[in-house]
Parts: sequence; C-alpha cells; structure tokens
Amino acid sequence: MRIAINGMGRIGRLLFRRLLGEQDVELVAVNDIMPSDNLVYLLKYDSLYGPNPAPLFLEGNAIVSGDKRIMVFQEDHPAKLNWKELGVDVVLECSGRFHQAAGAKEHLQAGAKAVLLSTTGSADIPLMIYGFNQHQLTKETQVVSPGGCMTNCCTHIIYLLQSIGIESIHFNILHSYTSRQELVDTAHKQFRRGRAAAESIIPVEIDLASSLERLFPLKDRIAALSIRVPVTNGAMTDVTVTLKTETSAAEINNLFRHAATGPYKGILDYTEEQLVSADIKGNTHSLVIDGSLTSVAGRQVKLIAWFDNEYGYTSRMIDWLRYWQKIR
Repeated sequence: MRIAINGMGRIGRLLFRRLLGEQDVELVAVNDIMPSDNLVYLLKYDSLYGPNPAPLFLEGNAIVSGDKRIMVFQEDHPAKLNWKELGVDVVLECSGRFHQAAGAKEHLQAGAKAVLLSTTGSADIPLMIYGFNQHQLTKETQVVSPGGCMTNCCTHIIYLLQSIGIESIHFNILHSYTSRQELVDTAHKQFRRGRAAAESIIPVEIDLASSLERLFPLKDRIAALSIRVPVTNGAMTDVTVTLKTETSAAEINNLFRHAATGPYKGILDYTEEQLVSADIKGNTHSLVIDGSLTSVAGRQVKLIAWFDNEYGYTSRMIDWLRYWQKIR
C-alpha cells in the first residue's frame, strides 16, 4: 500500500515517523507549504517524542531515510498534486483544511484511490470509528473520517455503557493545549482560544456531542466540553453518566476490564495504577480506563479515561490502513 500525507502538522509528522517503521505500507510522498528544510528539521527533532531514531536528510525534492526516499511537495491545494503518477493508494489528509467531501475528493481527482481524514469530517463523509463500526467500510468507500482523538475515546465508553442503559452522558475532556490556541494573548473569534495557552485552564468549544450523535441514538442526551490545561501532551476524559438502572463501581470496572482483555484488546486498556497525564505519553490505546477513580452514586457514575491525543490517535489511523489493505 502506497501512502501520501497532506499536511505536516503534529499528526502528519508523527504519522511520518511511525510509517517509516512499517513493513506493509510504503510512505511515498508528503505535501505541506512550509519550507522543506524546516519540515526536515521538525521531523528530526520533536519536543514531545524526542529525536527521530532514523537519520533524515533532504536531497533535492525528497526526504531520504536509509533506503527510503519520500517525495516532498509544497502545493496549497490537492488539485495541484499528481498522486496518480506516484501510484498513491491512500492519502492521509492531515491539513485540517479539506475535511468536507468536495475538498477531500480533490485527492481522488489528483489520482489517489482513497482518502483517510485525521479529523471528524463533515456530515457528507462517513464517520467510522476503528473498533466500533469499521466493518461498514467497503471496497467502494473512497473517503473516510476516523473521528478525532476525543471521539475515539468516547465512542467506546458509550457503546459499552449501553449494555446497562444510558439516560444521559456528559464528557469533560481535560486536554493538553494545541496549535489551535495561542502562545500569548491575542485576538481570536473564540475569545478564550486567544488567551495564552500555557498560563491558564481554558474552556473551549468542541463538536464532540454532535459527532457522537451521528453514531448513537442519543440525541440531546450527550453533552461535551473540553478544558485545555497547561501541559504539552495527554488528555483525561471525565465522564458523568446517568444510567437507567443502579449499578456499582465493581460492575462498571468489570465491564471495562473484560473489554480490555477481550474484544477491545489493543484499543481500550484498563488500569488501577496511580497514573498522571505524563504516564500516558506514547500509549497506543484510544483510551485507558482508570478503575481506581470510578465512583457511583445511585444511577450516576463517574468514570475517568486517559489517552495520548497524538500517539493513540495515530495508532488508530495506522490500524485503518492495515484494515483498508485487508479488504481491498
């Protein structure tokens, strides 16, 4: 399977690093408008995950690593790329700009066979969460949204708790700050996003609830808020759910413990260790349920899940590539 990446931000660069080590997929090209020498520098050195283990250097219009040569383009629009000439099977659309069907399909018009977004796309793009409804993928599907890191965490929580019965559920995502916030106070259409990210706990608006309502028949019974905290990596999902019947912390923990060792192995994990957010860096799961923090008051349950918003999410995108390859 021949892969190209469009957009070399945090997710695009981490995928680049990880795909270099994959044996059954070949990264053939990347596209980003930043200067190529700057891109190579950011691929070699990362403030979160450290230096790239493999040597990288720029040679003409390609990044070279060992016997691998990855073409570099600097086009501002997918229509200007020639994926057909490179035989690209799947484009990983990581720019955040082409998340609607019309924009994503420009990669198809440029010759790619399929497109996998790195975000929750618009309603005209199928939303498929790996481990939940990836089986809906067919050979004819050309563009897929795998959701975002928060959607991947929360989808599995809802699905498993449905076995007891959900009346309402509220997700509060305590999330590391991102590039969509500001380093120092400045103007922003969402005023709070314009405040200095490393100086405050900052509530931000997210579309998580509407995304989850596309997957579950719980309209107007899901609420979500993201609180950005001054750390560079990791997230903690604080779930408050009202169930249809009374339960116990032991029952809830057993539900997720069983899932982690059974059908959700590799996607969901369970722990009762005394974790903090730094401990989750580099974790490949979409969520890690912290059973030591589960509590119950009547029909109301408090549940805590950790996830690495970058490494866990890119793990699912790589799972998607393997799955796509399998059904072709």
